[in-house]
Amino acid sequence: MIFDTHAHYDDEAFDEDRDSLLASLPGAGIGHVVNVAASMDSCHTTWELIHRYDFMYGALGVHPSETAGLTEADMEFIKAHASDDKVVAIGEIGLDYYWPEPEKEIQKKWFVRQLALAKEVKLPVIIHSRDASKDTLDILQREYAGQGEGIIHCYSYSKETAKDYLDMGFYFGIGGVITFANAKKLKEAVEMIPLSSIVLETDCPYLSPVPNRGKRNSSLHLPYVVSALAELKGVSEEEVIGTTEENAKKIYGLPL
Repeated sequence: MIFDTHAHYDDEAFDEDRDSLLASLPGAGIGHVVNVAASMDSCHTTWELIHRYDFMYGALGVHPSETAGLTEADMEFIKAHASDDKVVAIGEIGLDYYWPEPEKEIQKKWFVRQLALAKEVKLPVIIHSRDASKDTLDILQREYAGQGEGIIHCYSYSKETAKDYLDMGFYFGIGGVITFANAKKLKEAVEMIPLSSIVLETDCPYLSPVPNRGKRNSSLHLPYVVSALAELKGVSEEEVIGTTEENAKKIYGLPL
């Protein structure tokens, strides 16, 4: 079954129909979903959500754009809750230079701190990186190489940079962007990345694939991503689903 490794079902975009939508997923071929926190508030809402649905797991962490007000007490909260069986990763964490704030040094500080936390609690990381290719790679090579596994969420850089992440043992989260006509660089990278290093993701409610681009995304749209990946890799859709599910279970430490 399809494994959605990165979703935000605690987002307000799902307030009107969250429960009915989530209840429909298993019947639509969605086997597992990881709800990924992006702020301290969403660490709390993610925690609540994943304990309401057997097929849902969670990642706890703080997105770079939300790091300005972080404290060590926040890190202690994440650490205390990371031992729960339903928490499978630290994320999403990283760097985002698209917006001018928080300043880069603040983002770097808390990126490094959360990487250290992930090593301490022995969980993989989910990496967010936007317009920050060199700094993200430099920090990961310095602070995390050889320490564990992780997913480069919504990969958007070159195939050359992808090789560096492959050398470190990272997986690549591929979602709706792969269906976009202007995603030439991503498609070139995906052609190079082995299927054994790819996982499926939505980043819902964002980045809905064609033909739903611009609309609210959900795990129900992942078959469009599966189809695009199968065409790019020259394999069947069944192989894409089976291999990416196995990859996700491996990295998140779930039974195969």
